[in-house]
Amino acid sequence: MLRSKLHAPMLREDPADAEIASHRLMLRAGLIRQSANGLWSWLPLGKRVLDAVARIVREEMIHAGAEEVLAPIMQPEDLWRRSGRWDSFGAETLRARDRRDRGLVFSPTAEEAMVELLRADGALGWRQLPLVLFQTQWKFRDEIRPRFGVMRAREFLMKDAYSFDIDEAAARRSYAGMFAAYARIFRRLGLAAVPVRAATGAMGGLESHEFHVLAETGESAVAYDPRALTETDPAVAMGLWASADGENPGMPRPERIETARGIEIGHIFLLGDRYTRALGLEVIGPDGQRSFPVMGCYGIGISRIVAALVEACHDARGIRWPRSVAPFAATVLPLVPDEAAMSAARQIHDALEAGGHSCLLDDRDVSAGIKLAEADLLGLPLRIVVGPKGLARGRIEVTDRATGDLREIPVGADMIQVLGDWL
Repeated sequence: MLRSKLHAPMLREDPADAEIASHRLMLRAGLIRQSANGLWSWLPLGKRVLDAVARIVREEMIHAGAEEVLAPIMQPEDLWRRSGRWDSFGAETLRARDRRDRGLVFSPTAEEAMVELLRADGALGWRQLPLVLFQTQWKFRDEIRPRFGVMRAREFLMKDAYSFDIDEAAARRSYAGMFAAYARIFRRLGLAAVPVRAATGAMGGLESHEFHVLAETGESAVAYDPRALTETDPAVAMGLWASADGENPGMPRPERIETARGIEIGHIFLLGDRYTRALGLEVIGPDGQRSFPVMGCYGIGISRIVAALVEACHDARGIRWPRSVAPFAATVLPLVPDEAAMSAARQIHDALEAGGHSCLLDDRDVSAGIKLAEADLLGLPLRIVVGPKGLARGRIEVTDRATGDLREIPVGADMIQVLGDWL
């Protein structure tokens, strides 16, 4: 990709209304622009990161046995009245009337829609369970005070999943499976996430966990057993002490507790049969008896994760994207516009692209200082500098944005192999 062809309007100064690092840096780096209060447009660079996060989430959900569907954004009032949430969910829901005066809800969550999707085809058979359906869909919640850019927006991209099981014991197994999938997702994203026992709130249910990324600007105060950051066994991780309010009733505090600020990026619930019972979805058991399936629901804020990544991965110069979600794997910077530098830069760019590594070539006729500063701000994993002094010695300069490690490598046939190994 040529920088001259990329729509990425970058800002040299911090926006006056940006309170936290992710809001400031996502605006400055040309990832997002505000459309209205709490409503954001995603520019090409931001959309690339958003898609990368969604892809990792999708891959891990499918790996965990979930099947992808897509429910309508607008949901009928009747479903929400039957579930009991038309009145209880509160002013966060945006409601409308269609031309036939039928009530609609702009979906903040999709329990009702997913139950109705299954109920419309009649009772489930016990052999169909466990069943997990998921979607990646835009949601709307009318936040009373949207702020912090896409961190607390009114419209947001969310992965929401829903499990259906024959009984509570089976539902708890599905819940544990989704807990493990979330742990894998956050590891792949390069995020250290702490699972925290949480209240079930308006969703209702039997059990709930939130997942918090530790960051100085987090809105929650998290107290946790430090083993929660390194434990890879989901069964153990679910039992470790952690709290977003300093208490965990019924659990003894471990000897060592650490405290930090946290950003909630995921929330899972063991719902019970509240929604299947209210909406009349049944399952026929092996004995022919009918019952109501036990549900779980599992949400991940895709757009919020992008902001959380910036909060967790930045320095004074800009963003430092993890390789798994970076909009490009590398940027190539010819520091002078002469033909030798541009030719070498194009060769590197084209070879990396051919090898499956996305690459941004800064082909603009601007100063070296602007190119270097914008490269630091955007924070792609590798910065490859093609300068006249280096070329005179037959070498290019490669910097790892995350670690600051700098190497000089020789220009030659195996140059691309070296860069590919680094990526």
